[in-house]
Amino acid sequence: MTTYPDAPGHRGVDTSIAAADALAPKLGRLQRMAEAAIRDAGESGLTADEVAARLKMDRWSVQPRTSELKRKGVIRDSGQRRRNVTGKAAIVWVSAPAEKPAS
Repeated sequence: MTTYPDAPGHRGVDTSIAAADALAPKLGRLQRMAEAAIRDAGESGLTADEVAARLKMDRWSVQPRTSELKRKGVIRDSGQRRRNVTGKAAIVWVSAPAEKPAS
């Protein structure tokens, strides 16, 4: 059985479980798309809203992917903040540095 962040999270409520189950087949592709957009932005990074705009997707489909990618260690909080569409400060995500192999 696959668990979060390799499977969509849910709150244990029937509607949340159904939404997670419906998303599961697309999760890997959505995570790869979000990761590529953030990587391509370089050090300027992207907020979840900016990732959604670049991918021409709904923010609600993208924001959970940033949480999953952070948990996986693929992206990190840059420390920068930019305003999102609601005017609130949003985390700017950047690619996490690749781990160097042990010598």
